[in-house]
Order: sequence, then C-alpha cells, then structure tokens
Amino acid sequence: MALEKITSVSGRAVFIPGADIDTDRIIPARFMKCVTFDGLGEYAFYDVRYNPDTGEKTDHPLNDPRFDDATVLIAGVNFGCGSSREHAPQSLNKYGFKAVIAQSFAEIFFGNSTTLGMPCVTLSADEIDQLKTAVESDPSVEISIDLERSKVRSSAGHEFSCEIADSARDALTAGRWDPIQELLDSESKIDATASTLPYV
Repeated sequence: MALEKITSVSGRAVFIPGADIDTDRIIPARFMKCVTFDGLGEYAFYDVRYNPDTGEKTDHPLNDPRFDDATVLIAGVNFGCGSSREHAPQSLNKYGFKAVIAQSFAEIFFGNSTTLGMPCVTLSADEIDQLKTAVESDPSVEISIDLERSKVRSSAGHEFSCEIADSARDALTAGRWDPIQELLDSESKIDATASTLPYV
C-alpha cells in the first residue's frame, strides 16, 4: 500500500501555552497500558485538562469549544521533551492533530511524529505569537503548512518561512514517512534478496 505524499496540511489551529511541554504532560504514563494506540486521543493533555481533585474541566485551550475542530497545534520552545514515549505523538494524532508548529522540538518526538505523517515545523517566537494572536482572536482562521516551499500561511494574511529537517520533509513529500509500511511494500524484494544469501 503506497503511502500518502504529504505536501501540505491545512486546518484550524489552537495554541497550547508553555515552554518545555514534555511527553508526560502530553500523555500521562498511566494511560500507556493500551495494546494499540487506539483511544489515546481522549487522554491527550489529560492532567492539565481536568482538575485532579474534582475531575472537572479546566480552562485549558483544548476544553474551549471554539477550538474543537483544530487540527494544527501551535506551541512554544522544546515541545515534546522528556521521555521518548511514542504514545505522545500518537495521542495527538488520535486526538485529531495533523501537524504541529513550534519554536523547537525534542528530537525523538519530532522523529516519532514524522513516522505518523504528522509534520513538525518551526517558526520564530515572534511568528508563533502572531499566529497565536490571530487564532485566539478568530478561531476560524485557517493555517496552511506548505512543505514543498517551507512556508506557513494563514487566512488572516500571514506568510512565514518555516524550518523542517530536509530528511523529514523529503520523506513526507515523497510518501516515505513510515518505515514499517515501506518494509511491507518491499516484501517481494526482501524475499528475492534473502533467497540469494547463503546464510538465510
């Protein structure tokens, strides 16, 4: 099954405040007992979305109905730091996010997100702040990430040059972002090579 070529992602956005948002905040460890990643979306940011004493919703942006349809997450510096749990990008993806824009990313989180086909691109602090202001003023603002041209645009009139590692951009735009699927698609070639090896 050929993978989708991801050349752009567009959608409404939500800003998640804070620096150094780690993977434990994105998905608390107690929700990682699942056999598959299905259902993890409802637990994204759980401990900051719900009051631990009362269970009531907090004023976290993901609890704001204005951002219910957001598919682009905007964040600050060092997003996805901490432990290397791949459940973190999985929970965001299952929640409905298709891309993340931040000032910077933890390397392992970035890699795990790329293998889900979920682009992570960086902008400057000022550019992040401009997008934050735009989407919070008008949640209907659309954000578009153009991976081929390395641009982030908004329907409010912004256009910024973004950064993403060349290897990640190439994998996404060429439809080679999931190494497991690439192996499955190459099964016949693998078998042919294996048949020529005297030790197999």
